[in-house]
Amino acid sequence: MIDVTEQINNVRRTLGDKTLEAGEVRVLTISQVYDTDLDDMWDVVSNPERIARWFLPVSGDLHEGGKYQFEGQAGGTITRCDKPRSVAATWEFGGQVSWVEVRLIPEGDGRTRFELEHTAPIDEHWDQFGPGAVGIGWDMAVWGLANHLAAPESPLDKEAAMAWMLSDDGKRFMKLSSDAWAAADLALGTDPADAERRAAATYAAYTATE
Repeated sequence: MIDVTEQINNVRRTLGDKTLEAGEVRVLTISQVYDTDLDDMWDVVSNPERIARWFLPVSGDLHEGGKYQFEGQAGGTITRCDKPRSVAATWEFGGQVSWVEVRLIPEGDGRTRFELEHTAPIDEHWDQFGPGAVGIGWDMAVWGLANHLAAPESPLDKEAAMAWMLSDDGKRFMKLSSDAWAAADLALGTDPADAERRAAATYAAYTATE
């Protein structure tokens, strides 16, 4: 398993804002470079069997215009598919709709950058938890991707993953991720007290045992 601190430091995180017809939104971007080529990385993000090894089991029609559903998580509609460069979809969960886009960028020497952009509305949930609410989850996803590419044939062990999240190592990962997203929040101009409050609320929510 990849070292927690090393993994956190290998990831690039940014936060921006945008105005859509629906109103003001925040745009979170997370990315990491992996030692695999573009074609293999496309298989990683488009093949249901491989997606289940690093993220979650997924069902549905994984083509442009198709509906998808992650087990126990979000579902939505695939709005654009540009093989092998990018895929975009709605992200529908808990009665809320946001948008995700995955971009694959060749980095040379057989390496590829996985870049995920999540566009989320500014609402009460955002005001309470800030970027870490989805950011920590995506940090865990790119960490899962790193471990998958280190051992591509190994299946994802759900019980082991849950146990890890409750371990000291898992909690340290989430604390480091929460702090990193708070730093991105500050860089956008958020009041330091608000950024700290939201990061603390997010970390508490992720590490709650009841």
